[in-house]
Amino acid sequence: MTQHSAHQERADKAGFETRAIHAGYEPDAMTGAVNPPIYASSTYKQDGVGGLRGGYEYSRSANPTRTALEGALAAVEDGERGFAFASGLAAEDTVIRALTRPGDHVVIPDDAYGGTFRLFDKVAKLWGTDHSPAPVADVDAVAAAIVPGRTKMVWVETPTNPMLTIGDIEALATVAHDAGALLVVDNTFASPYLQQPLTLGADVVLHSTTKYVGGHSDVVGGAVVVRDLDLAEKIGFHQNAMGAVAGPFDAFLTHRGLKTLGVRMDRHCDNAEKIVEFLDGDPRVTEVIYPGLTAHPGHEVAARQMKRFGGMISFRVAGGLEQALAVCERAEVFTLGESLGGVESLIEHPGKMTHASVAGTDLEVPADLVRLSVGIESIDDLVADLDRSLG
Repeated sequence: MTQHSAHQERADKAGFETRAIHAGYEPDAMTGAVNPPIYASSTYKQDGVGGLRGGYEYSRSANPTRTALEGALAAVEDGERGFAFASGLAAEDTVIRALTRPGDHVVIPDDAYGGTFRLFDKVAKLWGTDHSPAPVADVDAVAAAIVPGRTKMVWVETPTNPMLTIGDIEALATVAHDAGALLVVDNTFASPYLQQPLTLGADVVLHSTTKYVGGHSDVVGGAVVVRDLDLAEKIGFHQNAMGAVAGPFDAFLTHRGLKTLGVRMDRHCDNAEKIVEFLDGDPRVTEVIYPGLTAHPGHEVAARQMKRFGGMISFRVAGGLEQALAVCERAEVFTLGESLGGVESLIEHPGKMTHASVAGTDLEVPADLVRLSVGIESIDDLVADLDRSLG
């Protein structure tokens, strides 16, 4: 790809919002266009046999619209290389196949996202990569789950989905590295605005960019960011070899969303804090799970490694499963739906929806649990809607 200019190098070193808007792309030299064009081209004219213009030959290998997004993703995560994929799970699959081999072992969260668990349990396991769950908040338990000589990767979410457990990234990096393993952090729930795991010792950062990075529930995508160029070479090779890349239209939408991530996350956090205040102590709610609460067991770690505490809230309701389902079904401003991180507020029942795949396993979630993705609507409307929904 083309080398960074001095202008681009300044953008890479600037504040978060400046990087999100300017990193990865300069105004077009010919027209001055401030946004990357959507390069809807599958192939590129070569300047002689093997003479690639700007490094482009075929859009699975590289596309200028995707290149701009990948540069911006690397900048906001304080990494060296970014990679954009067709989905978060495509990003995860590429990391697994690029960095593990049959016979290897991975430690995963004991409350991992259901899709991640399914990928390890139903796909990677058949390929020969084994896994063991461990609570990410318990560094000693993670260390105990490591199989000496076999564990090549410690895979964590922080906050986790949907229990919002917090892992100490610096401590987990030490544990992983002492065992000769890599630390992989799924940073989807926090977003790059609130947390940069690579600066805390992680080796690989993952995102479902469908969520906060895209931010508008209109595009599916995934991302991987690394600092180590040897890891980048392996992931880049597998990205091209496996082919689950972000298309140019998806890359354009994701990049557009990234530019407003900072201002959106502040509003997500503002609204979430007000909703937590409303729910906490309400007799219709038996427990509120949010890292911003001082009673949350991971509060101190979250305060140390996150800028704010995010827009995701889980809570348990009095009345068990039936009441949890009723709360989800009565909501109006909160849309009943899977996914998260968009401008609109979403409500869901993890046990029956996003985490149905872990039912009956060690990762099963409580039946009375409700998960909120708090959007950026007027807070009074959101609180009133929850009040009605709780009955």
